[in-house]
Order: sequence, then structure tokens, then C-alpha cells
Amino acid sequence: MKFGISTFVNDDSIDTVSLARAIEERGFESLVIAEHTHIPASRESAYPLGGELPKIYYRTLDPFVTLAAAAAVTSTIELFTGIALLIQRDPIITAKEAASIDLISGGRFVFGVGAGWNLEEMRDHGTDPKTRGALLDERIEAIKALWTDEPAEYHGKYVDFPPSYIRPKPVQKPHPPIYIGGNSDATMKRVIRHQAGWISNPFPIEEVTRRVKQLRSGAGHEVPLAMFGTPNNLEYWRAAEDLGFGQLGLLLPTKPRDESLRLLDDYAARVAQYRG
Repeated sequence: MKFGISTFVNDDSIDTVSLARAIEERGFESLVIAEHTHIPASRESAYPLGGELPKIYYRTLDPFVTLAAAAAVTSTIELFTGIALLIQRDPIITAKEAASIDLISGGRFVFGVGAGWNLEEMRDHGTDPKTRGALLDERIEAIKALWTDEPAEYHGKYVDFPPSYIRPKPVQKPHPPIYIGGNSDATMKRVIRHQAGWISNPFPIEEVTRRVKQLRSGAGHEVPLAMFGTPNNLEYWRAAEDLGFGQLGLLLPTKPRDESLRLLDDYAARVAQYRG
């Protein structure tokens, strides 16, 4: 099982270059970056973890810019969007950005996507929350076509473009791994339908176990499993590994440089202890 670092990179946190180098130097295997374009000041959507929404959500850097910067100063870590809110993104531009990172990094990009939870944020991008699932499906399919076909075309209800040339194509063939985030029956069906992996939040192990069983039963085979925000808890890591998780993104709090480096040292020591 691989260990990576998942975090919200902000404009007042450790800088991306220092973070990426530090992660790779300490033997971690991925950098997983969250996305929120903005947070409407007035909203009805409740913060999923309860209480007030932390400021890190609206101060986060663009994940593709962040991972491109990380790609330039690293050589081994995977560069993982966890998750890109694809229902708020143009699929043609996103396909080009993702393929560009895969090229720059030599084939290290991992495409984590999802629909998100903030209804007001979606609406500001012109997305109707009631149709976000269908929109997500079409944008995933369209991006896969843009990555693999030449010329590429797609004709759906929400995404529609004629035969078109687009470069670069991803280094990874047929395309970078795709992981879909969420914790609903619809998400599980979507993972299976797109032959993708599941990127989970750190739900209680009982809930994660139920979802993994649901995925395997529906797919009829093993499904790639990753996690964003994994707590610093060896027992939780063992339970996740026993379930078949291939990668855990340990949650790095959004802190200044020196504190972030100290936490990364602590995490690296814990991983070494876990691996024995």
C-alpha cells in the first residue's frame, strides 16, 4: 500500500515547490490536491463535517496549476487531483490541462473527479445541481475521448462537440487513472460504469467496508481504492490496507512552511513504524 500526502494548498500555507520536494524527499508516493474555485458568502449547503466552513476551502490554489508546479520539481510522486470538481469545469480545457501535466511529469498524473457538495458553488458555474450526476458522466466520457481519439468527438445532452484535434495526448495509455469521489449509491454505480477507481473520504471503517463490498459486488472484480484525508492512525491504516486500498493520502493540515515540514517528518516516521 502506498502512502501519499493530501492537502489544501493555500495562499498562506507552505509553498507548492517546497511541499512537493519535501514529500518526495521523505519517501511519500503522491501529492493529492483538493479543489474549490470559490465559496459563495451566502449559502444553504451545510459543511459536510459540521460547523463553520474553514477558510482553507476558499483559499485553495487551482489544483492543475499546483500539480504542474509540483511536476517540475519532482520525478517520482504521483500527482493526484482529489478531487477536481468536473461539473464546474470545461471538459476540453480540463482534458488539455490534465494531459499537459501527464506529459510534463512523464506520466505521473492521476485524475480524481467528483460532483462536490456545495450547491451554490455549482450554480455559480452554471450547473444545475439536479443534473450534476448526468453532467459528470458526460464530462468523464468526453475527456476520455479527447485523450484517446484523434480526431475526438462527443455528442451528449450536456457535452457536444464535432470531430476535433487536441494535443497533447497523455503519456499514460490508454489514459491516466480515473478515480471518482463521493459516498452514495449513485457514486458506486458511477465508479463501476466508468471502470474507474474510488477515492474515499476517511469515513468510519464500517462505512468504508460497506462501500467496498458494494463496489466489488457490482463490478464483479477488484476496484482501485484510494483515500483523501486519511488520519494519522496506524489501526485505521491497517484496516484500510486489509480492505484493499492501494493508496492512502495522509491529511496534512494547511500550515506554514516550518510547521508543515515538521508534520511531514512525523508522518514519515509513522509510516516507517507501520512498515516495520
